[in-house]
Amino acid sequence: MNGKGRVILIGAGCGRYDLITLRGINALKECDTVVYDSLIDERLLDFCPKNAEKICVGKRAGRHSANQENINKLLAEKALQGRTVARLKGGDPFVFGRGGEEIQFLQKYNIMYSIIPGISSSTAAAELAGIPVTHRDISRSFHVITGHTSKDILCENLDSYAKLDGTLVFLMGLSNLEGIAEGLIQNGMSGDVPAAVISKCESPNQRTVRARLCDISNAVKRERLEPPAVIVVGDTADFDFSPSYKLPLENISVAVTSTAKTSEKLIKLLEKEGAYARRLCGLEVREICENPAFDDALNNVCEYDWLVFTSPNGAEFFLDRLRRQRFDVRKLGQIKLAAIGGGTAEILESFGLYPELVPNEFTTECLAKTLAEQVSTEEKILILRSADGSPRLTEILSERGVSYNDIHLYEPVYSEGENPFQAEYDYLIFTSASGVRNFFKSGHTVGDETKIICIGRITADTLKEYNISDFMIPEEYSAEGIVNLIKEEENAKI
Repeated sequence: MNGKGRVILIGAGCGRYDLITLRGINALKECDTVVYDSLIDERLLDFCPKNAEKICVGKRAGRHSANQENINKLLAEKALQGRTVARLKGGDPFVFGRGGEEIQFLQKYNIMYSIIPGISSSTAAAELAGIPVTHRDISRSFHVITGHTSKDILCENLDSYAKLDGTLVFLMGLSNLEGIAEGLIQNGMSGDVPAAVISKCESPNQRTVRARLCDISNAVKRERLEPPAVIVVGDTADFDFSPSYKLPLENISVAVTSTAKTSEKLIKLLEKEGAYARRLCGLEVREICENPAFDDALNNVCEYDWLVFTSPNGAEFFLDRLRRQRFDVRKLGQIKLAAIGGGTAEILESFGLYPELVPNEFTTECLAKTLAEQVSTEEKILILRSADGSPRLTEILSERGVSYNDIHLYEPVYSEGENPFQAEYDYLIFTSASGVRNFFKSGHTVGDETKIICIGRITADTLKEYNISDFMIPEEYSAEGIVNLIKEEENAKI
């Protein structure tokens, strides 16, 4: 790229991705490069363009974070290449986020920049734990203090902080908690002052420990709280304004191994019920562009009596091809449509194509059996699906003497070079055999406490190939069926 680019400092907010601002989301959608910290919710990266360069500069998987000087140079280098660089930082860029240092470096090179504030954990962590940092007649101010210095030693000026009125909020100070508490008490603050520590704010693993200042360190050790954490000291820490209304799946974490299109509806439903849901692994699908078999079938589509779609992806690729070729859909007027489930049917209906057949059970086998019962031996079927589609569909149709043409529109693209990890979620969902293969071929494993859910017997059989036999299958093979199963499981715990 030629010419100068720019850098946008974006506050990612505190915890879940939807606490970022709308302005921040819009900026991510326009970036060429995103440089992000490890504490952000990685679902924010889904808002970046697909071809955007993504660079993590935070501590991860045993690797130390990049030092600030290297981050500064990286931002400048990318901007000078003419790129729009999103610098995505947890919380707010200017609340111990070192955003000012990055701007000073950019100014040296006359690089354009802009700033988008974010919700800081200095107020949000306490608030989400039900603790107000100010309250009338009790605390008329709050003070935000770093819990450690640049040399990772105990924060300074504890003698001054001990004499302040209002609420004290320490960020990044969990490792120094004992010294902070002792320092405040030694400098005149009462050991009976309320205190609280909020760990992993606004995540499924958020935990809060409350105690008197003199015992807060011991209480945190007993509960084994982990960073990142926020320390609150002051009378308002005695309040508990935790929300009295909670969604059914609040604090439940769910990972979905699926393509982006297939997982979209499921993740939305899970989030609506309060779950933390994200797509896991990089399973993608790729259109088979050089596809003479499909071109021939489309040119002679009037020879077919049925078009059969076995996935939302297949329906999307089919419709995209029609648009690109300016295909006259009136040619489909006498052709019947079959869709494997409601999600696939919705995509077709958005184009004004309404399936005559959607089986009661959203599986390949049920689709095949239903078709075989309704299609006469004189009729011909055009199947439009993935290159790794289940053989059960064509096996059943062949057994019943049904004539068909099986056309592959797309193929799975498996993850490569991804570091193996253990999936530590409450629930891990597999929506296809391809998702199972992608997960285990990449070397990933399932956490001991993680419950596995899969859709359909074919996906279940593939799990067994990897010696996984402890899993659940929803009664209804759909996004709604999965959500209902998780709700039933959680209700059973009560």
